[in-house]
Amino acid sequence: MATGLFLFQNDLRLHDNPALSLAAAEVDRLICVFCMPNGRVNNYPYSISQYGKHRFQFLLQSLDDLSQRLEQHNQQLLVLLEHPLNILPELITRYNISSIYSSEHVGTYEQRNWLTLKGRYPYISFKQASTHTLFDQTELPFTLDSLPTSFSTFRRLIKNQPIESALDKVHKLPPPPPSFRAYDVISPMLNTISRSTFQGGETAGLKQLQAFFLTQKPSFYKETHNELDSREYSIKCSPWLALGCLSAKQVIQTLEQDQQQATEPTGSSDWIKHELLWREYFQWYAHKYGCKLFQFKGIKESAPHTAFYPERFKRWCEGNTPYPLVNALMNQLKHTGYMPNCGREIVASCLTNELSLDWRYGASYFEEHLIDYDIAINWGSWQYFAGVSTNAQSPPHYDIEQQSSLFDPNGIFIKKWQGDKHDGGLDSVDAADWPIW
Repeated sequence: MATGLFLFQNDLRLHDNPALSLAAAEVDRLICVFCMPNGRVNNYPYSISQYGKHRFQFLLQSLDDLSQRLEQHNQQLLVLLEHPLNILPELITRYNISSIYSSEHVGTYEQRNWLTLKGRYPYISFKQASTHTLFDQTELPFTLDSLPTSFSTFRRLIKNQPIESALDKVHKLPPPPPSFRAYDVISPMLNTISRSTFQGGETAGLKQLQAFFLTQKPSFYKETHNELDSREYSIKCSPWLALGCLSAKQVIQTLEQDQQQATEPTGSSDWIKHELLWREYFQWYAHKYGCKLFQFKGIKESAPHTAFYPERFKRWCEGNTPYPLVNALMNQLKHTGYMPNCGREIVASCLTNELSLDWRYGASYFEEHLIDYDIAINWGSWQYFAGVSTNAQSPPHYDIEQQSSLFDPNGIFIKKWQGDKHDGGLDSVDAADWPIW
């Protein structure tokens, strides 16, 4: 009997999971594994922590839900607390693994782990499938080396490209080996975090997706999706997309079904597809540039004129800058693990322009706290705001006072998240380390 090992990563679902479907079709026994992240292999100086409490909680909830869904198919999820290169060899030997399956991952270190394993075990079949993007690389109307340097060009080339339908849920999985037993490490770590409005897992993600399209909200999406503090009028699927509890194809398919059934189409819901294509662009951007995603100078030949000022960065993180809207947004992130996209643009502009800080510290802070953290979107977007992406235009510099008038004219959001509770300072020393009196 052939025994396979499936390594879950950013595909924590049974619906539309081609890699898992492939494993189910090819082996007689299957071990399902997830390795908990324990920090980057190469810790950069600007790394803070891999997971904040909200992001970690969302991951645990997603794993718990996946475990329950697997149990319905007589399968078990083995969650390991060690690095995959340290622990997977033991499983390979003990259960005589003949095939290893996984979804393609955009992360440089995740790719490196996969290639290292593949090199160590040339007699084992290693198979991957694309599950995190709308398109497989072979379906792109250009080579990866010819990826457009701007999203607008990418969208123009890709918008009419056919998107394959999402696969149905995996209905049958091979059982694990008879002697295999997965121990529960998730339940002891689960807890309830106040103010968290997102429940992790495929079950909750499908519920969120279906609930949104059962209303008239898609018809007004373009006009309402940038609300600073409302989950009601935005699809808010990004946390589940980031961990792969939902697939982008599922969202597109649900959108198209809704548009076909709409009695009076407004075109506003097309903005959802626009955002999914924006997400798609950054996935391929990260695939193309790899480690350059984390470099100070990014894709450019020269680095930006910013540095690291510990006090300024601490103030930005703690919501204690002279800019009430920025403070409110950072407080929102700290207490919920979420920030709307327009808010992320505002605080990123503030960090790189008003505070003149190294953009990588901001990207790393988002990595720590955002429950919808996505390697490609996070680091690619921060490169854009730092002016080190492939886009030839100058980086955006937002007028924070103008943004406050636009998004929070009555100060309701600032008051709720206590953005006006700051000491009014920015630096206690000048550039030469002399005290400022």
